Amino acid sequence: MESVVSLPAFAADKVSLFKVITSKDEIVIGLTDTELAQVEGQNAGGVAKMLVAKGSMSVWQYAVHKSAAGDLEQAPLHKVGLIASDSLRVEPYATTLKVLPIDDSKK
Repeated sequence: MESVVSLPAFAADKVSLFKVITSKDEIVIGLTDTELAQVEGQNAGGVAKMLVAKGSMSVWQYAVHKSAAGDLEQAPLHKVGLIASDSLRVEPYATTLKVLPIDDSKK
């Protein structure tokens, strides 16, 4: 007898976090594995090159929030636009917190 395993149709991509530093502030952004696959080198340098090449990018800003269980986690806050001329540096962002996936229904 065959066993059928059903997987959700909305399998969430893993999210990689990056810190974008501007002359005024810094924000943490998240890129899914699918988005990162389109980036040369799939690293912070590649994200910076893509931003310069495109001139601007629409990405999810991430922020720390408290889960229903009371645990701190990195979660998508809202979509933001990055402008190449305002961005000075992009670097990887390491966190010990759980990183929540981007909810495609909110795009």
